[in-house]
Amino acid sequence: MTARRILNVVRKEWRLMARSPSNLLFVLVVPLLLVGQALLLTWIVPRFLAVGVPDSSTIAPGLPDADRLRVLLLDQFRFFVLLIPAMVANVFATLSIVEEKITGTLEPLLATPVRTWELLLGKILSGAIPALVVAWASAGLFMALAVASGWGPLLRWVVGPSWYLAIFLLTPAISTLSFVFGVIGSSRAGDAKGAQNLAVVVVLPLFALIAVQVTGLVHFTPLLTLLLSLGIAALDALMLRVAVRLFARESILVRWR
Repeated sequence: MTARRILNVVRKEWRLMARSPSNLLFVLVVPLLLVGQALLLTWIVPRFLAVGVPDSSTIAPGLPDADRLRVLLLDQFRFFVLLIPAMVANVFATLSIVEEKITGTLEPLLATPVRTWELLLGKILSGAIPALVVAWASAGLFMALAVASGWGPLLRWVVGPSWYLAIFLLTPAISTLSFVFGVIGSSRAGDAKGAQNLAVVVVLPLFALIAVQVTGLVHFTPLLTLLLSLGIAALDALMLRVAVRLFARESILVRWR
């Protein structure tokens, strides 16, 4: 019964998403912008900026400086792709509960036998799953366009264990965490803007993650990527428990009548 209740919440959320063409357009446009930005930077920086990879770096040894820099930039997309679910969550998760509180459609749902954790998990999965699929599709599109741009031979320096761990383990963990924070913000805020302010908390550390990787302060080896992924997965479980405690089901029913 638990799985069925969660699935019913997911289906309900997907039906609501399908009724908003502008939000669906946002889900498509944001990944395309990030892919285009990453490819544009990979093309522009080695051509027009006098920067290079330090000689002590282990990135693509033996290649010309421009290609080594291009490898470094291509490698960053595994972290750029993490921004996709975080930004999608800022739109969907933050509105999922706030809008229902304002319109009064949340009260009938809370009156059903669905448990609080089932309701919140259903709302989280309803957004995290599409965001994750879009993120994976964006990674595939990025690879295809990189090959079409003539950078195919450089990808052997990019696609490896760390890449796969980042795409298939770290990205799902970040996607879930983004929507957990979005649901917390949506359940506690009185309007959409207040909810979005909390959801942006996830985006800022992601920019820091990209910065430390680009500057070479930290090199994300397969082991470090695995540990980071497992740590964020544990944080997902912890924050879901926090979200359930903060939801205040009874006060919502009274306050928003």
